Amino acid sequence: MNRKETTARIIDYGVVAVIRMKDTDRLLKVIEAVREGGVKCIEITMTVPGAVEIIRQLSGIVPKDVLIGAGTVINEETAQKVMDAGATFVVGPVLNTKMIAACINRDTPVLPGCYTPTEISTAWNAGADIIKVFPATTLGPKYFKDLRGPFPDIRLMPTGGVTIDNVGEWIAAGACAVGIGSDLLDKKAIDDGRYEILTERAARMVTNVRKARSA
Repeated sequence: MNRKETTARIIDYGVVAVIRMKDTDRLLKVIEAVREGGVKCIEITMTVPGAVEIIRQLSGIVPKDVLIGAGTVINEETAQKVMDAGATFVVGPVLNTKMIAACINRDTPVLPGCYTPTEISTAWNAGADIIKVFPATTLGPKYFKDLRGPFPDIRLMPTGGVTIDNVGEWIAAGACAVGIGSDLLDKKAIDDGRYEILTERAARMVTNVRKARSA
């Protein structure tokens, strides 16, 4: 897929699961579990030891409908490495225009992290495909409603503060997709090998996104 097609799929799926795990065997089970529940966008963060190699391994073995992306990418050099490893989208916690340009040059969707209206506008004008609003924890869905006035066409994705129960509020406020970690990926369930819990939580998440979109 090209950049436009991959971006469209991220938006269609609506949920990006942010995963911080270094055990590849368990990671695959987690991906399988959430995929069964309908969550098919997976973000592997660079804070995980060996993240680039993990992305390389996953890219060659996950089902075709699963998108493996890289998160916590803060510069152009790292962006190049993860794209070389097979990342189909690149997510950053901050705004870095050189990283945006590098991803565009490789026809790969880029989701830089922004917080203020100025950062959001700068990233969008630089060619970002989706703006990751981060940390969204303290901002809340109302911030998205306020942004829709001056920025009706900018695609926004909150990360931080998103839960299974409140995801509908974010979508209703204008989010094109959401990033979610701990509330979806129950640590105790993973530790206990109860992956069916992850499937159930993923299914609830996807259902709530669809309900909000159809409201």
